[in-house]
Amino acid sequence: MTLQINDTAPDFEADTTEGRIRFHEWLGSSWGVLFSHPKDFTPVCTTELGVVAKLKGEFDKRDVKIAGLSVDPVDDHKRWAEDIREVMGAAPNYPMIGDPELKIAKLYGMLPATAGDTAQGRTPADNQTVRNVFVIGPDKRIKAIIAYPMTTGRNFDEVLRLIDSLQLTARHKVATPGNWKQGEDVIIAGSVSDEEARKTYPQGWKSPKPYIRIVPQPTG
Repeated sequence: MTLQINDTAPDFEADTTEGRIRFHEWLGSSWGVLFSHPKDFTPVCTTELGVVAKLKGEFDKRDVKIAGLSVDPVDDHKRWAEDIREVMGAAPNYPMIGDPELKIAKLYGMLPATAGDTAQGRTPADNQTVRNVFVIGPDKRIKAIIAYPMTTGRNFDEVLRLIDSLQLTARHKVATPGNWKQGEDVIIAGSVSDEEARKTYPQGWKSPKPYIRIVPQPTG
C-alpha cells in the first residue's frame, strides 16, 4: 500500500518502550509525528533520536505527540536508549514502537509485502526504506510525508517549521511561501476570492502578480 497526503494514517496496536498502545487512541485529539528507523544501534538514527528527545518541549508546545518506530523488538530499543543517552546527552522521552514482525513498516508502505515477517537477520540496508517522517493531524489524516536516505540525518527543525505551517494553514485560509518561518508574511489561499479576502483583510494585500496575494501572518 502506498500512502499519500490526506489518506487516513493506518491504525495499529503495538508494544512500545512506554507500554502497549493503539495508535489512534494514543494520538487522541493531538497532532502526531511518526518517524521510522531501519534498525536499532545504527549511527545516524542514534543521533536523530537524541535530537528529537532534546526538542520534545517544542513538539509539546505545538500539541504534537512523537513516536519513533524501528523494526526491532522493544527490549532492543530499551538497550539502545542507553547508547543514545551516552552519545547525545538525552535518551528518547517518547514511545519507541517495536516492529519485529515488520507489520507496521508494511502497513505504512515502507517495506514490500514480500519482505518476510521477521526483523531477525535483516540488515539496515535490507530496511533502508524505513526512513520516513509522517505528520498526522488531529483528524488522523496524513498531512505530510518526508523520506530520507540512511546517510542523511533528518532536520527536525524543518519538521517543526513544517508543523508550524500545517497548523497555521489549518486555522486560516492561507499558504506559506518558500523558506517561510513563524511570524513572516503568508499568501492568501487560491480558494479565497478577492471579495472574501477583503472581508478578512480590509487593509488589502501586496500583489506582485495577479495570482499572488501577500499578507501578514494571521494571529489566533
